[in-house]
Amino acid sequence: MDLGTVERDNRRGAGQMAARQHRVTSVDVAREAGVSRATVSYVLNKVPNQKISEETRLKVLAAVERLGYTPSSAARDLRRGRNDIVLLLLKDMPLGFTALELVEQLTDSLGRHELTLVTRLERKRPLAELWRELTPAAVVFFTNVAEDDRAQLSTAGTHIVHHWSDAADRNSINSGQTDVGRLQADHLARAGHRTLGYLLPDDPRFHDFYDLRLEGVRQGCAAHGLKAPDVRTMPFGSTAAVNIARAWKAAGVTGVCAFNDEFAFSLLAGMRTAGLTAPDDLAVVGVDDIPLAQFAVPPLTTVRQDMRIVADNLTHQVLKGLGLAVGGGTRTSSITLVVRDSA
Repeated sequence: MDLGTVERDNRRGAGQMAARQHRVTSVDVAREAGVSRATVSYVLNKVPNQKISEETRLKVLAAVERLGYTPSSAARDLRRGRNDIVLLLLKDMPLGFTALELVEQLTDSLGRHELTLVTRLERKRPLAELWRELTPAAVVFFTNVAEDDRAQLSTAGTHIVHHWSDAADRNSINSGQTDVGRLQADHLARAGHRTLGYLLPDDPRFHDFYDLRLEGVRQGCAAHGLKAPDVRTMPFGSTAAVNIARAWKAAGVTGVCAFNDEFAFSLLAGMRTAGLTAPDDLAVVGVDDIPLAQFAVPPLTTVRQDMRIVADNLTHQVLKGLGLAVGGGTRTSSITLVVRDSA
């Protein structure tokens, strides 16, 4: 190791020690790089039309690395006139694969526009307390929201992107759930099934979702001249699936729309115990296309919801509400049928 390397390591160590002792500022970076504070700002913010040499730019970036400098979020917010937080408030319910995928996709989609997603599951903590603590630039709701909370958010200048509770508003979420149910029913009806069943979770926390999906199944049945679906409620993972499968078979049901893939898995397991097979006795269609769907016995026909499209649409609404330049429109179709052996 040569003396130059040792010296650089010592300087880096000294810089890191300084960073631990106090918060490093742009003044420290300017002093370390031997440039003005304005030059540091120009380099870090990539300000155009500034005659800064490549050598100077690299010196500033090297100083940033040595000192472990992190730009102040408060200062950045002051320059922008807003912070970069988007609050995602989810309904208090079990989060399955699709919900987690949406959080991941929305985090990435907003991140490409330098916006930070903060996700919270609805609890007993008052909403006003939460948003006042975070002061988000926008809020995306996946739960019911009181009128007072909406009014306070609007008054505070927080953009409200989505209301799950507003079923009359056709957007990428609630209209999509109705379309999911209709697609399930359409597939079974076109395959020749004349009497359909719907497998409903008994957990009331799913209410907002299953009402819309069941309505879609009912619409699909009506469109094909079928009677309304035979609806059965089942606790998740319950042995009740055995009795439900037998009851549907006795009632002449030949095709079943399950609330989601997990409930479809439970039904298939119950059918095996009851000595029934899919699709010969009951054709089964799930929702979500979770990674295990292809490994069901038999492989599960299901409806996939493309959370990347949903996330991009929500991001578009956020950007539009914040007055940020955004080009192009949004894609509206986020659901597709994945046909496998179960139906």
